[in-house]
Order: sequence, then structure tokens, then C-alpha cells
Amino acid sequence: MDATEFRKRGKEMVDYIADYIEKIEERQVYPDVEPGYLRALIPEFAPETPERFEDILKDVERIIMPGVTHWHSPYFFAYFPTANSFPALLGDMLSGGIGCIGFSWASSPACTELETVMLDWLGKMINLPPQFLAGKDGEGGGVIQGTASEATLVAMLAARTKAIRHIQLDNENLTQGEIIGRLVAYTSDQPISLAIPASLVSPAKLMSSPSIPSFKTFMKRLTSTSNELNEVLLKNINDARKIHLVPCHLRGKFVLRFAICARTVESSHIQFAWKNITTIASVLLKTQKQSTD
Repeated sequence: MDATEFRKRGKEMVDYIADYIEKIEERQVYPDVEPGYLRALIPEFAPETPERFEDILKDVERIIMPGVTHWHSPYFFAYFPTANSFPALLGDMLSGGIGCIGFSWASSPACTELETVMLDWLGKMINLPPQFLAGKDGEGGGVIQGTASEATLVAMLAARTKAIRHIQLDNENLTQGEIIGRLVAYTSDQPISLAIPASLVSPAKLMSSPSIPSFKTFMKRLTSTSNELNEVLLKNINDARKIHLVPCHLRGKFVLRFAICARTVESSHIQFAWKNITTIASVLLKTQKQSTD
């Protein structure tokens, strides 16, 4: 592919992506495939001759899209989708075109400095203390991580390193191993699930403190005692493939979580989802009642 064809195919890809986003509501939110479905649909070995671009797009629709969970669908209420706005997609294109790897300032000064300045913007938006910002002196500052798991681990490792250095200033005879064995990481009693594995890798003893009831969310359970019925309800909802939810576990209780995060969600989608949930729940409760009578 030369620059001339790249210009042509690039415009076609932009059209494909725009059509996908505009018509995403028409796609089934969760796929009807079993683990391993893809292997039978693609060659056993990598092709040695290129395919036409048109054929590749056909393969995307025929092979890839049937196995895609559409995170940006207005019927996806499971997790928070990100980086799908049109400006973000254009930014990805520019970033891929420049193609630098910013592992140090010298490897690409603009890459390093833009990250530093923009994360200071984020810190100021959420009112972080100045000590957490890079500023002009570079005492603090943030770094973009690839995943929430990676970010949690890196934050804990950074705190561990700083704690070791601080303790060794007054206790030069203590080894890192002796200090690490005494380190404690504090979190709330409702931490993100990633906190526990991160503490094991760091390693640091994890202590929880009571959370402050400052955030309210809407959650539903069919019964106040049994998790089994709620687990069946979630399975039935997701098996219907009309909407998609995930659960959460709160102090031993299995709860259906309904997260409204996609920018494509409108009130009609929420009403549709709620009607779907209540219909399936009613059928399940009726079936349970008949089985116990």
C-alpha cells in the first residue's frame, strides 16, 4: 500500500467506522458465539499473499463483528466505554501516524511533555493537591497507564518505593526486605477488585477502613437472602441478548449492576432495558412460585 492507496482506503475506513457508530443500535449487543469460534473461520497459517481491502472489510463483518461485544451500544449497561468519540478516533489516527515510543524524554520530547501537561490538567480538574502535580518543578505528575490493573499496581509500587526511601533515611541499617515486610496499604472496605492482587504483587499488607456513604447508586435484588435467584436472573437477561449487564458482589450479596455510560444512551433505551429486566424477572418469580406451591 502506497500513500495514494492509503488516502483512498483511509477515507473508506473512516466511512466504515462512522457507519458502525451511527448504526450500532442495530447490532446485537452481545455475541452468539462459543469460545474458540474464530479458529475455524480463519486460515491455519498467516497468508503469504495480501488480500484486497474490500475482502478484508467483508471478513471483518463476516468473522470479527459476530464475536464483538459492542461496548458503545446504547444497550450495553455493563462497563464504562472510553476513547470512542470522533475526536478521540482522529487522535488515535494521528498518534499511529507519528508512531513514536515515548519511553524517555529524548525518545520524543513532545510525547513526554504533552502527557505531563495534560495530566496536570486532569489533576487540577479533580482538585488534587499541588504536591501531586508536575508543575514547573516536576515534583509530582502523572503517567498514562494501559489498564486500570496496571495503574493500580504502578501506584502501589511507586508508593512502596517512596516509603522505603523515606524509612531508610532514618534507618540505614534496615534492608528493603525488612521494610517491605512492615508496609501496610490502606483502602476502603469496598475497594476495586484490582486492589487485592496489586497488594500481593507489591507486596504489602492490605488494610480496609469503613467507607463514607457519600455516593448513592441504584441496585436491585429479587430476594434479600438468596443469591441463586439473582444469578439466574442475570443469566436470563444476558441470554436474551437484548441488553447486557454484569453483576457485583457487595459483602456477600450478588447484585445486578445497571451502569449508564455509553454516550449513545437515551431515555428510550433505559425504558426498553427496564421493561426487559422487569419482564424477565416477573417470569422468573412466577416460575419459582409455581415450583414451590
